[in-house]
Amino acid sequence: MIKVGIIGGTGYTGVELLRLLSVHPQAELKVITSRAEAGRKVADLFPNLRGFVDLAFIEPDPGLLAGCDVVFSATPNGVAMTHARALLEAGVRLIDIAADFRLSDPGLWEKWYGMPHACPDLLSGAVYGLPEVNRERIRAARLIANPGCYPTAVQLGLLPLLERGLIDPGHLVADAKSGVSGAGRKADVHTLFSEASDNFKAYAVGGHRHWPEICQGLERVSGVPIGLTFVPHLVPMVRGIHATLYARLTDRTADLQAVFEERYRAEPFVDVLPAGSHPDTRSVRASNLCRIAVHRPGGGDTVVVLAVIDNLVKGAAGQAVQNMNIAFGLEETTGLAAPAILP
Repeated sequence: MIKVGIIGGTGYTGVELLRLLSVHPQAELKVITSRAEAGRKVADLFPNLRGFVDLAFIEPDPGLLAGCDVVFSATPNGVAMTHARALLEAGVRLIDIAADFRLSDPGLWEKWYGMPHACPDLLSGAVYGLPEVNRERIRAARLIANPGCYPTAVQLGLLPLLERGLIDPGHLVADAKSGVSGAGRKADVHTLFSEASDNFKAYAVGGHRHWPEICQGLERVSGVPIGLTFVPHLVPMVRGIHATLYARLTDRTADLQAVFEERYRAEPFVDVLPAGSHPDTRSVRASNLCRIAVHRPGGGDTVVVLAVIDNLVKGAAGQAVQNMNIAFGLEETTGLAAPAILP
């Protein structure tokens, strides 16, 4: 059994991680930390876990965490980097679900996250945990940077086209919508029911923190600078991300449907839908799937890719468990094979 610790188990990502790991056949939950809820039973805070998780939250204890095989950090940005060195030196694998190790340039991190990086020397050894790109590196990784939710949907939607050189990398548009759980489990006016319900709005149009992460990932694939316009939106639903991606074709003869089907044929968590499909977010709710459809309106030179994920699963906790499975040599789908829930 893999001994698992979780730093920060009280947010939406934390409870999703607990839900998945509590029924994982090869994982044993050992430590769950929370300064605010220390001493409180997990099931008292999250009644859905009653009968599944018997542990109580504790204050972060470096000794107990060091006794785990893997530690997930489900904390706000800037926290995981304060624990990373000690955990790695203790031989623990660390999977950070926040953004601390996603950007390889510490200057870029400071620009977008407003604080100096606590351990910039560890960035070069961090593996970006998008399995569909970095599976082999994840197998040997000690420090895994779990991708963001928007970056997961956008990159999976554009990768096949960039890998084959089929689109102009200088003119990409990502129009993405997220449910309110993407903002985290905290009191904030814009996510109050009376503010978010029956409403739809764009935000961070001038620059979102996920923009440099998306560009970094796409540039690693394409080998050239990326020109990306990324506009996120908040929609009145709890879970889900829908990314509508636009690009200009440089090869109008390519069979785009075949390109996507071939690229993702062996990927257990990417489902390329039949030509003409329109995936919806409820088709992936509570699952680790990304569902994709590719369109070429009017047979012109613009390709439109539709990609949907659950922001808390494939966009966060599920992908983290997928990375754990890979790193520990398990079947990648272990604990993650459940279908989406309807309605």
